[in-house]
Amino acid sequence: MKGKLLVITGPTSVGKSAVAVAVAKMTGGEIISADSVQVYRGLNIGAAKPTMAERETVPHHLIDLVDPNQNYTVAQFQQQAGEVIAALHQEGKLPILVGGTGLYLRAVVKGYAFGENAEDELLRLRLRQEAKELGALALHSKLSAVDRQTAAKLHPNDLRRVIRALEFYEKNRQTISEQLAATPQENVYDTLLFCLTMPRELLYQRIEMRVEEMLAAGLVDEVRGLLAEGVSPEAKSMQSLGYKQIIAYLLGTLSLAAAVSEIKRDTRRFAKRQLTWFRRERELIWLDLTKYNDNAELVANISKGVAGYFGQETNR
Repeated sequence: MKGKLLVITGPTSVGKSAVAVAVAKMTGGEIISADSVQVYRGLNIGAAKPTMAERETVPHHLIDLVDPNQNYTVAQFQQQAGEVIAALHQEGKLPILVGGTGLYLRAVVKGYAFGENAEDELLRLRLRQEAKELGALALHSKLSAVDRQTAAKLHPNDLRRVIRALEFYEKNRQTISEQLAATPQENVYDTLLFCLTMPRELLYQRIEMRVEEMLAAGLVDEVRGLLAEGVSPEAKSMQSLGYKQIIAYLLGTLSLAAAVSEIKRDTRRFAKRQLTWFRRERELIWLDLTKYNDNAELVANISKGVAGYFGQETNR
């Protein structure tokens, strides 16, 4: 018998955290963060981590796992999330996977099959050097020669993913396409999945508001402090939305106004990509927040769905 798993996802700024905390309180569940930036210590404001009050109200897992100079992979997340879910099942608690990093969610729900050697920094540096010397198109052609299916999905200028696909092949002598074929089609858990959404115009307004709130909360000082502590501007963590642009401002390559404008623009684009990803996930139950009078009504609806699907009691 498969263990239970509730998933609450949606695009950035839609309001997942507050809804998830309220649902967890009603169902007696605990939250597992599925956010590729919240795993890094010190990246607090720009990562929009749950507040300490929220974390004290409901236990949160897989936040602040590694230092910002370290790399953290989806394979590591899959393993650690599986361990937390198993522990919660042992305690008779409902695991609630919450976040907008689609690959993290899919890795847990579908049991994504990862190669044994997930990353190789030296190999990646060599591939980056090849791209500088020969051009992005040459690297894309190299990928097409070994994994035509993956190459067809990637634009030649999407250098990060092209390099990742080549790195995976050279390390594992297996293509990402073959890896996908080896991934189980059935969910690992008995999973109920909700996706929060709202009209795009309203979502974009919330994105703009959140960026302004992050700046008012001290995002620039947070990034300045991370750099002063020795975190490399080239670290994977510091290439995250918001951090990358503020670094450019602190290094003098962008004005603050231009950096803020880029953060807002790139976050809107990110939300659009998230929605495109989520539309491919056929099991998602979409919930438009504008169809509810308030969060309390939405939370009650989700909790009712949980009770109906899992037979999970709710705390009213």
